[in-house]
Amino acid sequence: MINLNGFDFGRVFDVELALESLPFVLGGLPATLGVALAGFTIGMVLGLFLALARSSKRIILRWPARVYISFMRGTPILVFLFILYFGLPYAGLELSALTAASVGFGLNSAAYIAEINRASLNSIESGQWESAKSLNLGYWKTLRKVILPQATRIAIPPLTNVFMDIVKATSLAAVITVPELFQRTQIVVGREFDAMTLYILVAFIYWPICVVISFMQDRLEARYSRFL
Repeated sequence: MINLNGFDFGRVFDVELALESLPFVLGGLPATLGVALAGFTIGMVLGLFLALARSSKRIILRWPARVYISFMRGTPILVFLFILYFGLPYAGLELSALTAASVGFGLNSAAYIAEINRASLNSIESGQWESAKSLNLGYWKTLRKVILPQATRIAIPPLTNVFMDIVKATSLAAVITVPELFQRTQIVVGREFDAMTLYILVAFIYWPICVVISFMQDRLEARYSRFL
């Protein structure tokens, strides 16, 4: 049994400290959202081509895509961030912390997005392709005009989950000195020695961000429902 008698909430969460620290912590919000959006954009572009290559009948396209997806899904993103930021300088290529984080999350998320895209594209009936072919539509035009609008509606929920995961995972970028929300939180923790208050505070910052993303998901689903 947990005994709450004598429990002092003020010792767990210092409201005054939280309010004083909020502006400084929120200063990391642009970096958090910037890295997340850049990483997700890279992942979306690369993920589409990986999905098409993964579904290709040509082994020269299919197997490299499968190996890439397997490697990225089997590699911790934190390790990959260290490789990009601390490892590449030994090879003569130095990336800024923001660039390394954006590229790292983009390359990693592309593997998951590729599998989502592949499943969504494969869920569209093959008759759609055949009908487009009978109308003399080329492969890319059929994909853009016929297949992708239908597949997008199916892919929106899992893609939204990927974006949420990237937003939350940006906290890992603190270890390569990206000045995002969690990194700024740790700075205040080191100064005030009140980890519980600051970690609760940053948790309540991430939460409404994800609520907004969920709201956007609902709007997108409603918009693309007309294609079903």
